[in-house]
Amino acid sequence: MHSGKYVFSQVLDFVDQYEFNKSVKRYFGNYRVRDLNCWNQFVQLFFGQLTSLNSLHSICLCLKAHKGKLYHLGIKQHVVVSTLSRANENRDWRIFADFGYYLISKVRPLYAGCSIPKLNIDNEVYALDSTTISVSINLCTWAEGKYSRGAVKMHTLLNLRGSIPEFILITDGKYHDSNALDEFAPETNAIYLMDKAYVDFEALYRINQAQAFFVTRAKAPMKYNVVEQNFNIDQTTGLRTDKTVMLTIPKSRGLYPEKLRLVEYYDNQNDELLVFLTNNFEASALEIANLYKNRWQIEIFFKWIKQNLIVKKLWGYSVNAVKTHLWIAICTYLVVAYIKNELKSNYSVYEIMQILGVSALDKTPIRDLLCEERQFNQNVKEQLSLF
Repeated sequence: MHSGKYVFSQVLDFVDQYEFNKSVKRYFGNYRVRDLNCWNQFVQLFFGQLTSLNSLHSICLCLKAHKGKLYHLGIKQHVVVSTLSRANENRDWRIFADFGYYLISKVRPLYAGCSIPKLNIDNEVYALDSTTISVSINLCTWAEGKYSRGAVKMHTLLNLRGSIPEFILITDGKYHDSNALDEFAPETNAIYLMDKAYVDFEALYRINQAQAFFVTRAKAPMKYNVVEQNFNIDQTTGLRTDKTVMLTIPKSRGLYPEKLRLVEYYDNQNDELLVFLTNNFEASALEIANLYKNRWQIEIFFKWIKQNLIVKKLWGYSVNAVKTHLWIAICTYLVVAYIKNELKSNYSVYEIMQILGVSALDKTPIRDLLCEERQFNQNVKEQLSLF
């Protein structure tokens, strides 16, 4: 057996503890803490995510069983379930959120060169959507959803160049999707892709005023006058119309007083006519349709994290515990994405998660685990698809 470090310890070498401690100090996370400090709490929950353990009990049980290895794994000590649970309940979730945003700022530039399918544009392209996690309303009394059920929403702004989250907001299930538009500042020249739930003309006009662009689906009862129409379109591509319009309902026009562009596209595969609403008059009508098609990358992202990270089964039920749990899940995703880029691994993030999960207590060098295939392909691109 290789006599070096355990794989989990090697993974922790990619996590900047100095930056983490800055977040801890910002929110006094270790104030009057005697046993389980914030770093040890993070490492144990990170271990649970990486090895797909479904509960705090499983995390504590596994770490206790390997108590002789904990020091070499980078874990100070094992604790009982109640201690870890209290830490999740009481330690400010913003510690982990701030560290998550630090990781975003570190990982995002590494994937900035990734291309977007069927598009040749230099703009940053973001998809905005939310995913719902079902919970028991009896346990999560704060997380009210539809039909008297419990639900937690994770609103995510995903950078499509590399599928790296840019912004995350965790709320109860009744929080309307369009309200998430008020929580971040639009980036100049960026393009935001959204579905019908985000048609809020006041918020869309704010994006327009920031000299950014949006592409969304138009709601069926929208009233407008056609100002101009482009008749020079190729209907064999699926395009049907390309119009410049002005809203006619006084309230809507008061919220969005400028021109909008309406592009109709027929989806032959699903036999559906799609109507896109945008403030982008520079891209071609077909590019507008292709932009919206790429919005589905965020659906793939949500599906991936639900299948590969522990998010559907929560480790706590208070607001603080839920937000701590979900932010550590996002941190795990970002750390693995960072390792993938640093080692120039040919494996996807999914494959890396599988390898690290079963190898956490092994002593094989991590580069040998994740880079073995590179010897057969000398032309592997530096920027690789996450999925």
